[in-house]
Amino acid sequence: MDRNGEFRGDYPGGAPYAGPPRQPPYIPAAALDGVRTRRMMAVGLDLILVSILSAALFFGLFILSFGMSALLLPPMFPLVAFFYNGLTVSGWRMATPGMAFMDLEMRTMQGGPVPFLQAAVHAVLFYVTWMFPPLFLVSFVTSDKRCLHDMLADVIVLRRSA
Repeated sequence: MDRNGEFRGDYPGGAPYAGPPRQPPYIPAAALDGVRTRRMMAVGLDLILVSILSAALFFGLFILSFGMSALLLPPMFPLVAFFYNGLTVSGWRMATPGMAFMDLEMRTMQGGPVPFLQAAVHAVLFYVTWMFPPLFLVSFVTSDKRCLHDMLADVIVLRRSA
């Protein structure tokens, strides 16, 4: 430690001191205008799309297997939702089709695009949050309008046009 009480040098385990933790980039207020309402609309659109994709895949596989896969196909919706969110959010639009229609995009808290695994984990956390609806109220007390599953996945949803 120096005479100001600040640590200068390595931690006891040998790891170098990297300075204070990095702060997320500045988020303009316009990027958060109407995000909650738009997210609710986007979720509705995405649930419809995932349901259509799941049903089409279910019936296609049911017909191809002559009904033999009927017991294995019920978890189709969670699998489709996992890959739907993971692939679309980590894609070039950085949004699901519902989010893109509502002029939203998802980014990491560092401002970069969201990788596949992080986007898919966000989707899983989102669906787990549906089992405890009061957890959605967290977005009313956070300044950046993030829900608990956003915080756990370290992402933020912003207006694309802002």
